[in-house]
Amino acid sequence: MINETEYWQKVEQFFIENFDTEKNAPIETYLFLIGLQELGSGKQKYTKDDKVNLIHIAVCRLLEPFGYYKFSHYDDDGYPHFTQLEELPELRPNEQQILMKKAIIQYFQDEELI
Repeated sequence: MINETEYWQKVEQFFIENFDTEKNAPIETYLFLIGLQELGSGKQKYTKDDKVNLIHIAVCRLLEPFGYYKFSHYDDDGYPHFTQLEELPELRPNEQQILMKKAIIQYFQDEELI
C-alpha cells in the first residue's frame, strides 16, 4: 500500500513534469496551479490580486471534500464561488501545510491524476 509520503512525491513529480516547477516548490505554487486548473483560464498575465484569488479558489476547492466549503456558483466572469460551511480550525503553520498536502493528494486521487 502506498503511503502519504509516496503520494506526495507523485504529486511533486506531476508538477515538475507538467509545469516545470522546482523540486520542493512552495505549497502556494501548487495552490496557484490548482486554482488555474479550476478556473480554466490558462496561461496569461495575472495581477497580484488575481493570484491571491486563484489560490483562494484552490483552497476552497481542496477543502470542499473535508466539509469546510461547498461550491455555490460561477459569477459572470467565470470565477467559481464557494460557501463556507464550517470554520477552519486554528492551526499552526506546519499543521496548515499538512492539511493542504493531504487535500492536494485527495484532489489528485479524485481527479485521477495520480
